[in-house]
Amino acid sequence: MGRLDPGLLPELDALLAPVDRELSRRYPGDAGDRQPVHTVYVPADRVHAGLVPEWGAAARRALERAPALPYPAGLHARVTAKLAREPIEDLRIDFEDGYGIRADDEEDAAVEAAAKALVGAEVVPPFVGIRVKSMEAHTRRRSVRTLDGFLDVLLNAGLPEHFVITLPKVSDPAQVAAFETVCGRLESAYGIPAERLRFEIQIETPPAILGADGTATVARMITAAAGRCTGLHYGTYDYSAACGIGAAYQSMEHPAADHAKAVMQVAAAGTGVRLSDGSTNILPVGTDAEVADAWALHARLVRRSLERGFYQGWDLHPAQLPTRYAATYAFFRDGAAAARDRLAAYLDRRDTGILDEPATARALAGFLLRGLRCGALDQDELGDFTADRLAAL
Repeated sequence: MGRLDPGLLPELDALLAPVDRELSRRYPGDAGDRQPVHTVYVPADRVHAGLVPEWGAAARRALERAPALPYPAGLHARVTAKLAREPIEDLRIDFEDGYGIRADDEEDAAVEAAAKALVGAEVVPPFVGIRVKSMEAHTRRRSVRTLDGFLDVLLNAGLPEHFVITLPKVSDPAQVAAFETVCGRLESAYGIPAERLRFEIQIETPPAILGADGTATVARMITAAAGRCTGLHYGTYDYSAACGIGAAYQSMEHPAADHAKAVMQVAAAGTGVRLSDGSTNILPVGTDAEVADAWALHARLVRRSLERGFYQGWDLHPAQLPTRYAATYAFFRDGAAAARDRLAAYLDRRDTGILDEPATARALAGFLLRGLRCGALDQDELGDFTADRLAAL
């Protein structure tokens, strides 16, 4: 049938084989495993073995001010249970801005103490890691020294399963490539399996978004990480300040922030590298009115990030945990019934007035799976859509 030379098809396969391999390598898609809904940053000198229970207790005390908490009815019990069971999903022990510049002997002592606190922790979050200083000239040596010293203590007890390093203030792909080399050398020195050390890149400088040559630097950074990059984290205040935005107007929802995050999103799409929004520095402390205003702001910003495809963000204070979980749970619960019914209709090939395509079906399955894994949804609310089935879809 037809007049086309059948020899053309093998010719096309041979012609496009390099492209096929490169696309498969660069864009493997999301792994489908759990992503934490937040990262809690705690200065290294404030880390101790009882940190997680302490944060959970403080968050529950804050939740007692529930009349001011902006969440739908029915979420109180779910949020309270989460704060008792797993108040922190992802902990980052911070040796960068939250810790500051200290004398070497002081930071060395803090490195040892923080690592020992993690080893002896009453509760270790499912995700945990360390933020070192940047690969910029004035902090580079201290960054490597801190990471080396931390691993030296931590590895006596074994590396946590979901351990990750945060590399801040990255402006050039060469800094990422250099840090990738550091990770490889540390693996060799400590006998860690190859490519076990992974890191996330913080996008906090304008050159990380748009390079001097006019290219999207962040896409080149993912390549430079040679498979070690797990995430891109937006740094609200460093980026805003570098763009010349006044302190009163620095925000996760400033147009400059939205532009940077849109570039990050496109660069990471399909690569398996995940996204995290930044933080708000308006903390829920003070009078009842001040707490209510801060909660309302935080809840709105969390919801806004979720709607834009940023399923993770930073939290800086225990009293932000109630609104983190309330806003996240409300987001998934608001959309769960419609997503479940649309996915079922698509699989059953039923006409519902919405013409969903395979890509949309994958998005619906991903939405439900995220809601299930973060605790917003229960299995009995999803019927036959188990976690395994949703992951397969």
